[in-house]
Amino acid sequence: MLRLQLGSADLCRVRFADRLHPVGMAMMAGQALRDPTGSVMAPALADRAVAAGADGVTGAAATMLRHLLPARGRLPDFLTPFDGLESVTAGVEAIRATSARRIRAEVTAAYADVAASPLRRRFAAADPEALNLFGRAVDTWFGAVLAPHWAELTAAHRQQVAGAAQRLTMGGLAGLFAGLHPAIRWRPPVLEVRTWWSGEVTGTGHGMLLLPTPLAGPLPRVLVQPGHPILLVYPAPMPPRVASPTSEALGRLLGTTRAVVLRRLAESGGLSTTELADAAGVGLSSASEHATALRAAGLVTSDRHGGAVRHRLTPLGAHLLGEVPEASVAGVAAPPATGTVRSDLP
Repeated sequence: MLRLQLGSADLCRVRFADRLHPVGMAMMAGQALRDPTGSVMAPALADRAVAAGADGVTGAAATMLRHLLPARGRLPDFLTPFDGLESVTAGVEAIRATSARRIRAEVTAAYADVAASPLRRRFAAADPEALNLFGRAVDTWFGAVLAPHWAELTAAHRQQVAGAAQRLTMGGLAGLFAGLHPAIRWRPPVLEVRTWWSGEVTGTGHGMLLLPTPLAGPLPRVLVQPGHPILLVYPAPMPPRVASPTSEALGRLLGTTRAVVLRRLAESGGLSTTELADAAGVGLSSASEHATALRAAGLVTSDRHGGAVRHRLTPLGAHLLGEVPEASVAGVAAPPATGTVRSDLP
């Protein structure tokens, strides 16, 4: 049992993460989807992970991650960084920026009960080439397994936050903490968490960041670093997924990420480049590149509103998806009062 001694400075700053961390989710999913409990929480993702493991390039990435990550239990803290929230690339760079001394200490502790291997030794030694291989494996695996479900994961997170907000309104902090997870218990001023490690920890004075996700695994996870809020990640169910018969075919036609971009635009009614990057789980430059390619194919149109660019489906894009959602198709939604459509927008 981990006992978190929370002071007033922490309790006044209890809040939810505003969005999911792509690399952090990938690291936790690498464990959770190998655990029967985690697979039950997100069956569609578990099935996709199995399929990815049988594929050539993606299978090699999955094998590397299975070899380098502990099968269950506490992950090395540096693998779930606070920085790098923007994209997988940014998250991997945050991991690579970790000091070699810290990598050696945390990976060595994580490998205490596993057999040594040449790759594990190189990873534990913070070998640059091993870290490069690891980063490419994370990027490949994320694109194959998590990216197609990123909007569902985001929706599950937002659904949990909305429910927690109501509990906070009706029952205060005690009501909020009581409804998080059975493994979390509030005994003022101590928050007890049944997690992968035990002890007594004093709050950092920077508050607490709560993150519900189906990819947490069977138990909550706690990350405590000086200068940061305490991060508490806890298991939350994923809403049932209604499979689309055209999803796989569309992915084969456009590529998985561009198919995801197209669907996010259909679901949202239009997104700015920044919002599109967030919704699709890619970097800003990547979102811009995908929007440009889809616009060149006549599937997306873009309007400039001041300093931002907003992307929407064209009728052709909606037809390709087999749907024409209101207010999401260019030409159906009311045109903006100012700004012109341009083909050279980023």
